[in-house]
Amino acid sequence: MSDGPVATPFTTTRLVEFHHCDPAAIVFYPRYFEMLNSVVSEWFGARNDLPFPQMHTDDRRGVPTVHLDTTFKAPSRLGDCLIFTIVVRRVGRSSVDLTTTCSCAGETRFTCDHTLVFMDLDKARAVRWTDSVRARLTEQLQAETAHD
Repeated sequence: MSDGPVATPFTTTRLVEFHHCDPAAIVFYPRYFEMLNSVVSEWFGARNDLPFPQMHTDDRRGVPTVHLDTTFKAPSRLGDCLIFTIVVRRVGRSSVDLTTTCSCAGETRFTCDHTLVFMDLDKARAVRWTDSVRARLTEQLQAETAHD
């Protein structure tokens, strides 16, 4: 769930479950990217009023990730409650740059700078953000810029 108004970074939690872990009960790193995708999906619905089912099925749009720069800082273990925070860093014509931080009990587990591109699924090409989504993304960017 969202932590409140757009003026705050988007924050949500994920519990580390058995299927996220390797035999040592530590999160297997590709599972972080699955969690990240889930968090992005939640963020689009909560902060951008564009739930993934509507975006993909009704509107025939998508937001594939075109860039990931991730630093893993500490392991996460079975049963940990991870806190994911998304911050908007740049809004382009059809792209958005985000920084997502994952932490647990005050310790950063990983950070990820990632770029998503808004695309037409039928034509397989980038398209401009809709005015309403651009406005929401820009509002979040401005709130972050004012906060920095």
